[in-house]
Amino acid sequence: MAQSRRNFLKLAGLGLVGGLVAPHLISCESMKNAPGSPLKNIGLQLFTLRDLLAQDPKQVLKSVAGIGYTHVETYGADPTNGTLWGVSVDELKKILNDNNLKSHSGHYDLGKYLDKDSKDKENIEKYIEIAHNLGQQYIIAPVPPMHRLNQLNQSDYQYMAEQLNKAGEMSEKAGITMGYHNHFWEFKQFGNNTNGLDVLLAFTDPKLVVFELDMYWISKAGERPQKYFEHHKGRFPLWHIKDMDRNFSVPLEQNKINPKTGKPDTLDMMETMKDIKYAEVGTGSIDFINLAQYANESGLKYAFVEQDEIYSNDKYGSVKKSFDYMQKNFK
Repeated sequence: MAQSRRNFLKLAGLGLVGGLVAPHLISCESMKNAPGSPLKNIGLQLFTLRDLLAQDPKQVLKSVAGIGYTHVETYGADPTNGTLWGVSVDELKKILNDNNLKSHSGHYDLGKYLDKDSKDKENIEKYIEIAHNLGQQYIIAPVPPMHRLNQLNQSDYQYMAEQLNKAGEMSEKAGITMGYHNHFWEFKQFGNNTNGLDVLLAFTDPKLVVFELDMYWISKAGERPQKYFEHHKGRFPLWHIKDMDRNFSVPLEQNKINPKTGKPDTLDMMETMKDIKYAEVGTGSIDFINLAQYANESGLKYAFVEQDEIYSNDKYGSVKKSFDYMQKNFK
């Protein structure tokens, strides 16, 4: 994922850097979409296998295709060098093509671009170039400015919306759509029954900006995805299919009011992450069968398995278990 997200998760004690290797594909421009619904034709957010990618990106993509995935969502693009995980864009295209894989979407670090106090903005044009060369249809901002997470207010999210609109205008010229991916902090209330995601939805142009709803994080925030699908029809063409450990399913209490100040408590990330644990899709507490009934309302086009942390040494076995569940339960 973006460097800022990696730093946040590493700070939270999740140990997201390392490496494992295991054994276990038609052109990006010409390959026809695999048959079935977006949930049947499920993709994989490659952040799930970041440890393995750090060692051997070519082997990872070959193994992912061998499991049955037909498309992947990228992360970690380096705009300075024009690489992903040390691999040039042209080389990555060849690896994808050789393994009959497509990439419809990518996560790109826009932490500075979305920060109203930062003068050193990311190079949006370079991200658009990378996404275009990979044949991607969506550029997704995965996080807000992480260093200001506890200070973000309504005006910050309005600024983020304005920036997303501007980036959307630029990317539209290349046939690419700008998007935003949520975690739990976008659902922190501002005291007027409004949260960050509400602001982003209200102040972004639906023609320029879409949203990638992470089913784990919205559920962990105590919100119902169905409500957002019903109230904002067609604005969620991308889903992250991420499941929640049944023993860690209580929503986070991020909207508690401090009785001394009368203001929301400051979020302690280290403490918060103790209440977070993921699960392979179909083994946790999220009802994906019910959520699938809202696919048309949401405007769903692409869905991706993602697991922020895999707890077994068999990383490929884990993403295969999630893939197999989706194949068994969706048409």
